[in-house]
Amino acid sequence: MKFCFVTTFYPPCHFGGDATFVERLAAELGRRGHQVDVVHDADAYRVLKGGAAPPAEPPPANVSVHRLESGAGWLSPLATHQTGLPLFKRPLKRILESGGYDVIHFHNPSLIGPGAFAWGDAVKLYTIHEQWLVCPLSLLWTHAGAVCEAPACTTCCLRAGRPPQFWRRTGLLRRSLRRIDRFLAPSRFVADIHRTRGLDLAAEVLPLFINDRGGPDFAAPAPGLGVAGRTPRPYFLFVGRLIRAKGAHTLIDAFRDRPGVDLLIAGDGDQAEALKENAAGLSNVVFLGQVPNREVRRLCRNAVALLAPSLCYEVFPTVVLEAFSAAAPVVARDLGGLAEMVRESNGGLLFSDGRGLREAIDLLLREGGLRDDLGRNGQARLRDAWNADEHVRRYFAIIEDCAAGRRVGVRADA
Repeated sequence: MKFCFVTTFYPPCHFGGDATFVERLAAELGRRGHQVDVVHDADAYRVLKGGAAPPAEPPPANVSVHRLESGAGWLSPLATHQTGLPLFKRPLKRILESGGYDVIHFHNPSLIGPGAFAWGDAVKLYTIHEQWLVCPLSLLWTHAGAVCEAPACTTCCLRAGRPPQFWRRTGLLRRSLRRIDRFLAPSRFVADIHRTRGLDLAAEVLPLFINDRGGPDFAAPAPGLGVAGRTPRPYFLFVGRLIRAKGAHTLIDAFRDRPGVDLLIAGDGDQAEALKENAAGLSNVVFLGQVPNREVRRLCRNAVALLAPSLCYEVFPTVVLEAFSAAAPVVARDLGGLAEMVRESNGGLLFSDGRGLREAIDLLLREGGLRDDLGRNGQARLRDAWNADEHVRRYFAIIEDCAAGRRVGVRADA
């Protein structure tokens, strides 16, 4: 089959896990003999990153990557942001309408624009990687520093330094969504929250996956091995963007009175300097900076647990899967898709406040057997359900169901 993936960001021009998953799925389909074209917006990356796009990396077998580079600079993403239309992106129309695709799959099209959903004649899928369909800032995270309960989109956009998207008050989004045959929700939570926000989508829950084929052994060493160049002792790990919504700042106080236990923080973002100031004088809080994806699993393998303290609604963070692949448990805030993953797998502990976080940390340090049991539970769930084979099997079943509906003249959004 021939696929086209359309996404705003794609490695190496990306900022988060959604783009990494697109790369992972493209490689998996290519490995199975399918042709995959990936189209992403290099203009958007350059504007948000504030610099040149890094050189393209050689794609895996059967995968081709097309960068949208208009020559218009910041005007291209701004025009799309303000109109919802794929202005300055005419090559995308040509690719979608002349590529002979069986499937066109949209991933995070925030700066591609919903107007692009009309282009091309194929089964059309949309994976809900974040809450962009119901939130201009994608996170349902308000200017006041809390999850969004009562939308005030104009105020939030202005406080975030972004112009409001008045096109959302027109019928463009709903008309465009009718072009999608099926929405893929990585968690039940994300399907439900879109429904409660007024978008009752034709959504099917399809969890994401990581591919351990050729990766490190599933067996995890005992906790407390430390990292290269440091005294071997137990450590907990945070991996993610260093922005307030991800909650890394809520972790530091828990390690002030635990000098014999390390907190490793991997990632970068606009809160990095503030976090370092908050941790000044704490030798057991270590900032690793941006860590290559291939190193995340190694860090997880040696950690007592991965800490996932997000204050915003996560959808289905794949860093949790990385921890489970290494038989490491997860200590997560009881919120959104994170809580759903922990409950479904029984692969970790949930907390709601600082006291609950401290109790979870102390429990895992005190009871190594519990740490190992939870890690094995998460690993088992990964093997049984959150793996490439199961994802691709269900993915193709969904495609066939959509194609059958088209053959008899029935659309999933009818």
